Amino acid sequence: MAPSFSDILEDTRLSIRSLIEYSESLFNPTVRLGVTGLSRAGKTVFITALVHGLLRGGRFPVFESLATGRIARARLEPQPDDAVPRFAYEGHVRTLIEDRRWPHSTTDISELRLVIEYQRQNSSARTLTLDLVDYPGEWLLDLPLLNKSYEQWSAESLALSRREPRARLATQWHTHLATLDASGHEDEQATLTAAKLFTDYLRACRDERFAMSLLPPGRFLMPGNLAGSPALTFAPLDVRPDGTPPDGSLWAMMKRRYEAYKDVVVRPFFRNHFSRLDRQIVLVDALAAFNAGPEALQDLEGALSGILDCFNVGRSTFLNALFRPRIDKILFAATKADHLHHTSHDRLEAILKRMVERAASRAAFAGASVDVVALAAVRATREALVQQGRDKLPSILGTPEEGEMSGGEVFDGETEAATFPGDLPAKLDDLFSGGAFKGLTNTASDQTDFRFLRFRPPLLAREGGEEPALPHIRLDRALQFLIGDKLQ
Repeated sequence: MAPSFSDILEDTRLSIRSLIEYSESLFNPTVRLGVTGLSRAGKTVFITALVHGLLRGGRFPVFESLATGRIARARLEPQPDDAVPRFAYEGHVRTLIEDRRWPHSTTDISELRLVIEYQRQNSSARTLTLDLVDYPGEWLLDLPLLNKSYEQWSAESLALSRREPRARLATQWHTHLATLDASGHEDEQATLTAAKLFTDYLRACRDERFAMSLLPPGRFLMPGNLAGSPALTFAPLDVRPDGTPPDGSLWAMMKRRYEAYKDVVVRPFFRNHFSRLDRQIVLVDALAAFNAGPEALQDLEGALSGILDCFNVGRSTFLNALFRPRIDKILFAATKADHLHHTSHDRLEAILKRMVERAASRAAFAGASVDVVALAAVRATREALVQQGRDKLPSILGTPEEGEMSGGEVFDGETEAATFPGDLPAKLDDLFSGGAFKGLTNTASDQTDFRFLRFRPPLLAREGGEEPALPHIRLDRALQFLIGDKLQ
């Protein structure tokens, strides 16, 4: 299909801005790092821990430029984009260290500028400006809508909603849908009801009991100042994917509002933020999907493939920078690795790598580097061997959040506890069969609760009156992959 005039105009705008930003980067090298992930994956914690470690000079042995002393210091500078909220770094640090609570989830875009002063390997002094762009992963999954008609989106959404466990969560919406005449006259009240029931269905899918990941449109679950607007008041209809709506019909109204959603929400996000990214980390809470079961893992696999398809990947060359910026490095990170014993970390990485391998091979062919890591930006547990009968089980120790349960015990949020979360399979064939998730095997006794507990941030002791360092697992490896080459 030939590009439309609006597509050509949009490409021209992006190219002009790329040229301006490229010329500025010649004098002030800048990396725009996108940080995203689906709900509760730990985006806020990751950015807070990354910045805290660089400002404080944290323990990052794999991050070569810091480990060898070539980074002189890092400092925060004012937020560069006047129309974007500043990432509330200082408040998040207090929440983690002083209150021992996890910060609230990301519901909107925010940015933070960090300037790193370093010595190059040839001994000359330079600075690197790192702009951290925090945005919800649900927004990323909206980008494919730009290339889909309302009819295509409706057909895909309905097909997905008719699979279990989604089908039972969509019962009320499906019941209302059956009463609608798509070709009948447009009806505001019927549309409002359909939009509400569709949103309720999406919200139920996201609940941790089901942990579904493919939930576009993303703004339905985090509407912000668009709540109640026509651009967020539509829902799928059971119509032909190649059909045309009659004028003045319910179908025509739904289609018009779907297109408004793309114009008001999706295109501005792509133009103003996503298209400007140089590198990207996608945080994945695979453990939540493990808790929810095989359907959640399959859904997550589909979401990750969709996310990779969104990126305009390729080597960041001179011509690319002039005419269209390209993301040349993407890191997929399985978060909350501290909820597993280290013997399962490699297996967690392997599982995530298996999920993204097909889409990642396409990105690699385009010249982008894609890597996978299991990490904990803030480590909430430590490891120990715990006696259970005649066996000593490799376990983790931490303070479960108030209300968490294990083996019939309800935790008070103050008492440390040991738990054995189970082993991830050593062989991927034990987990996947023909690309489908089969299930997890618990090698512990039948009394062991496999489900992963949620722990509070660790209690830290001050070191000589200084603010304590946040413990982590492989945060330094993530930094080395994402910006290590820029600090040579």
